[in-house]
Amino acid sequence: MPSSLFPTIHPTSWLSPSNQFAFGFYQKGSGFAVGIWLVGTDNNTLTVVWTANRDNPPVNSKAMLDFTRDGKILLRPEQGGELLIASVKDQVSYAAMLDNGNFVLCDKDSKMIWQSFDYPTDTILGGQTLFAGTQQLSSLNESDHSSGRFHLKMQSDGNLVLYPRNSGDTAGDAYWRTGTLSNGFKYHLSLNYTGRLILINESNLKIIYHFYPGSSSSSSNNTIYRATLDVDGIFRLYSHTYNSVSLLWSALNSSCEVNGFCGFNSFCTQDDDNKTVCRCLPGHDFVDLNQRSLGCQRNFSEARCIGGKGNADFYYMSTMENMVWGDTAYFAAPMSIQECSRSCLEDCNCGGAFLKNNACEKQKPPLRYVRRDILSWVHGSLEALAIFGRFIFKIRVLMYKWLLKNGSLGLPKEVTLRLFTYNELKRATNGFKEELGKGSFGAVYKGSLNKGKKLIAVKRLEKLVEEGEREFRSEMRAIGRTHHKNLVRLLGFCAEDSKRLLVYEYMSNGSLADLLFKAIWHPDWSERLRIALDVARGILYLHEECEAPIIHCDIKPQNILMDDFWTAKICDFGLAKFLMPDQTRTFTGARGTRGYVAPEWHKNIPISVKADVYSYGIVLLEIVCCRKNIDINASTAEEIVLSSWVYKCFAARELNKLVVGEEVDKMSLEKMVKVGLWCIQDEPALRPSMKSVILMLEGITEIAIPPCPSNTPPM
Repeated sequence: MPSSLFPTIHPTSWLSPSNQFAFGFYQKGSGFAVGIWLVGTDNNTLTVVWTANRDNPPVNSKAMLDFTRDGKILLRPEQGGELLIASVKDQVSYAAMLDNGNFVLCDKDSKMIWQSFDYPTDTILGGQTLFAGTQQLSSLNESDHSSGRFHLKMQSDGNLVLYPRNSGDTAGDAYWRTGTLSNGFKYHLSLNYTGRLILINESNLKIIYHFYPGSSSSSSNNTIYRATLDVDGIFRLYSHTYNSVSLLWSALNSSCEVNGFCGFNSFCTQDDDNKTVCRCLPGHDFVDLNQRSLGCQRNFSEARCIGGKGNADFYYMSTMENMVWGDTAYFAAPMSIQECSRSCLEDCNCGGAFLKNNACEKQKPPLRYVRRDILSWVHGSLEALAIFGRFIFKIRVLMYKWLLKNGSLGLPKEVTLRLFTYNELKRATNGFKEELGKGSFGAVYKGSLNKGKKLIAVKRLEKLVEEGEREFRSEMRAIGRTHHKNLVRLLGFCAEDSKRLLVYEYMSNGSLADLLFKAIWHPDWSERLRIALDVARGILYLHEECEAPIIHCDIKPQNILMDDFWTAKICDFGLAKFLMPDQTRTFTGARGTRGYVAPEWHKNIPISVKADVYSYGIVLLEIVCCRKNIDINASTAEEIVLSSWVYKCFAARELNKLVVGEEVDKMSLEKMVKVGLWCIQDEPALRPSMKSVILMLEGITEIAIPPCPSNTPPM
């Protein structure tokens, strides 16, 4: 059997006896992939029906496909190494490309011992079966046959179902199904040589479901049939006769019926020519204008959510008629459209709300499975989708002028810091030239004092609204009278006319967010544990060691900065809430950043320091895994929400999945995960104090097995 193929040396492929199928190298972008394709009459037109190692990058023209003596098919790239395509234990006598599109390895008795039909990609051909427990994966696009966004599963329960890949494969995610439950029998999807596409019972060969009856004409002998899960997520049956291609059957009529066809934060509709198009929801822009099905992202910076009625003053709701929403809501209740809009505006977790038949269904961002119902539009449906937008800047300016007029900009008396003039800070920052970052109420600039000997960071509050002034006073009151090595030190301020600036010590190594999410290298395990303890000690100081307890209200990696010695320091006290010395809880409007806010912020119950403990728990899990709590680009649906993924790995005793490729002390890893899970318990009373957190992280006290957080799906 020993033989070889090369991408550019003839022959580059092996043809079937009828010359209709070929196995070998085909062009993929600027390189080559190995696969099987249906050859056109001009030998240039091809339809790829199978690809080996489809998610590997293409190889260059110096690669080699090697058929070895011991029965292996190996792809050898120019840079060295080898990629296994096929391997069998028995002695291989020969390989063949058959007329049915099946590439096979056979022994000396011509017995087939390996076949490509057993490893379908996006297509099955006549004579091929999709067995129970297997699936087809769509291709990425028409020219790239890597794994795409949809899969067709022949489930073990007998149901043939279409799902988006980046989902939980739940009933709510399914957008097409046969509904054929097998009651313990195994069903298979079968396509025969006449084009008959059926579901069949393995045990008695009884036909369970007919998709297409097939052809009885004699011309079918010259026809090739293929059932393909296309790039758009629709399962279709095609026939190929000579140079003609015909669509025989389709599971769905429109791409808009496919859940997730248009990606996150967008909706599917039809244009004036009845062509399927993806459009962004209000307040969003396409991630990639050239690939609009990838979805959309917000076109404005996410302001910190202050919740309650105050939040509604700075956002508006954009209403769209005649929408269909296929996702599952986290909240549903009877409401008018006005009540529904107000409820969503005042809820920090709400990204949109769907109103149908006087029922309000709220959904967390990112929004998915949205389409415009053309039929309902014609008949005047009352469905509507509400999306976050923003108020115009002019209204904010007017509010600020009203505050100036009414003289409500007085500074708290207890603050004793250096007072800077605006011109001093303008000179110190060289005209606010070097921006270090942006916050919700303005930008931070690098500056220097004492002829460059002392570096500073100047926060310039630019959003001229009441919240900007409130942040200015709250931050001065909180940080101006605290001193701890794990809190950023406030040096002074400027309150000249309408200008509001805060001056801090300069932190040379950026934020924890940069370190965890953007850096080329991540801190090693011991450094991550040290950072976690730094942050915990800073929060403990605020909660228990100040004259009056302070709830920070916005603990997140972006608000944790690193100094010259990589000491972690907490900053941004603009949302901080003060307690009286003998007070443990307070009522206040919701505040914080989505993904880090504790559940009690959205309930009519008092807030305690345990709200910060919850936020710290999320940050701790991010430190463990060096990734964000929400990652819509995660490789699997269960990994999108970090807290859910961590608990699943913990319950399954698979914590190694959280730190793939790292050398980590297993006991230390389990300790940090357990502490993080205790901190994010839904019930505040179950969360430990920050003092207990430190004792547990230092190994001084034992850690009980944490229960499943109620906002985390159980195993």
